[in-house]
Amino acid sequence: MAGMNAAGTDLASTEAAQLCDDLLRACTVSAVHLEMRDDYTPGDAWFRAWRDGDREEFQRQLARPWLDVIRGIIGRGVAVRRLRVISEPVTDYIRFEHATTESNIGVGEQVRWLPRRQAADLLLPGCDCWVFDSRRVLFNFFDGPGEWAGAAVCDDAGVAARHAAAFAEAWERGVPHADYRLS
Repeated sequence: MAGMNAAGTDLASTEAAQLCDDLLRACTVSAVHLEMRDDYTPGDAWFRAWRDGDREEFQRQLARPWLDVIRGIIGRGVAVRRLRVISEPVTDYIRFEHATTESNIGVGEQVRWLPRRQAADLLLPGCDCWVFDSRRVLFNFFDGPGEWAGAAVCDDAGVAARHAAAFAEAWERGVPHADYRLS
């Protein structure tokens, strides 16, 4: 597979979403999510409602099944951590994520922010990814404007170990959500 050095399998959008949910539900110890972009899915209804000040649509979009998945695995004792590596000053999308992160924290997810300048000497993946129990990686790909462009799962133990180690090192530098102030 191009770009994966035969380490993974390409997935369609619905397959990737279902696989992510399944991998999360199968976790026994940890699920870590590394986000590397400053803009995502510019056409997302929840983001647009927030950006446009449409409180009614924003509230309608707030009921997210995703949070039920996270709540369920955290309830079983699985640690879920998300690290967002961001540019400063931040984009509108990062402002949106910061403003809505309380919903993640409310279900028990830990979230940290790492300004890109503070990550310059780290060796980080070239794309967003999830690492499940330090054994499996789900890579998420986005195009330039931030639209989802595909995913691939990788079961290579060496790749998973390297990504888990990279996440752990970056996590230590990250600023907890409650302490991070937007610039």
